Amino acid sequence: MPTVNEQLQAAAISHAVDLQHLSNAEARKIIKLLNSVDSDLRAQLIAAIERLGAESYTARHLNTVLSSVLALNKEVYATIGEALTQSVLDIGHYEVGYQEALFRQVIPEQVIVQVDLASVSASQVREIALARPFQGRLLKEWLTGLEDNRAARIRDGIRMGMVEGQTTDQIVRRVMGIKADGYKDGLLERSRQDIDSMVRTAISHTAQGARDAFYKENDDIVGEVRWLSTLDNRTSAPCRLRDRLVYTNDANHAPVGHKVPWGAGPGRLHWCCRSTSLPIVRSYEELRLAKGLPESTRASMDGQVPQSTTYGAWLKAQSAARQDEVLGPVRGKLFRDGGLSIDSFYNDRGKYLSLDQLRERDAAAFSRAGL
Repeated sequence: MPTVNEQLQAAAISHAVDLQHLSNAEARKIIKLLNSVDSDLRAQLIAAIERLGAESYTARHLNTVLSSVLALNKEVYATIGEALTQSVLDIGHYEVGYQEALFRQVIPEQVIVQVDLASVSASQVREIALARPFQGRLLKEWLTGLEDNRAARIRDGIRMGMVEGQTTDQIVRRVMGIKADGYKDGLLERSRQDIDSMVRTAISHTAQGARDAFYKENDDIVGEVRWLSTLDNRTSAPCRLRDRLVYTNDANHAPVGHKVPWGAGPGRLHWCCRSTSLPIVRSYEELRLAKGLPESTRASMDGQVPQSTTYGAWLKAQSAARQDEVLGPVRGKLFRDGGLSIDSFYNDRGKYLSLDQLRERDAAAFSRAGL
């Protein structure tokens, strides 16, 4: 039977996968909100540029005619801010509840009744999500900065177009892009990319902060924490370096048996960090539990750091349904029957390959999988 720490490791990897799916969904939701004003923005841009006129163009006049455009930009970021604030708070509360439920599930009942399992308060979750900076700024500061950057891109696009003598339609296309290219050729595509990265980072920051808080509230049970990185072609060098390393469960997070610093911690080390942490529960002897517990219970509480399990190895051991849930049905079948590894689904720059690109790269894998 797996020990408590082995069960926690398997759960941590599985939970990290689920959080990535949640992060993907939240990023799509927020970008959809940003895109929801595109038609109004286009109409107001056209009206503003025509009012501006090449003959009367000045920086002051530009700001005047763009007032309705900038007001719309401010409004949509306010809506995004409300939605994202609620999302990160919900995720923080969920993470705390998940960790407590997990501990009660994997730690034997005879042990649970002897330890004082503590929780994390709503005010602590709120502080983690909204009052602690990530990548140098608070959530509200990032939102303000992204709003300002988008407004600057709109102004810059109009300025460049006016200087180059472009038509109204050409300027609008320069700012917003064209439908045939999925609007990715416009200056505002960068704003979508920026908010995508910010949403993912805010979520990982909040989820990891909630985990940290839960572990520290239960430092009599959790002696150390282990860094877990998702090892694939997208994994950053700093996270690869820290994968599987152990740290103390306190404010310092001192290295245990190595010299690599904790830094900002998993989920926060860099933008869009996907690393997570694994709690190492103290041994039966360290917890000073009552005598007379069954041998199986004592054995499950051995306190040992479990043997390393990579993301790929974990996924290999899951059911076909779970693999399809993580990878999608086609990639799941390629993973099971086509001989493709996790790394095969990415290029050398860590970009997820489309199914057409995968087929072009390794048609034999599709044949082996019967696809």
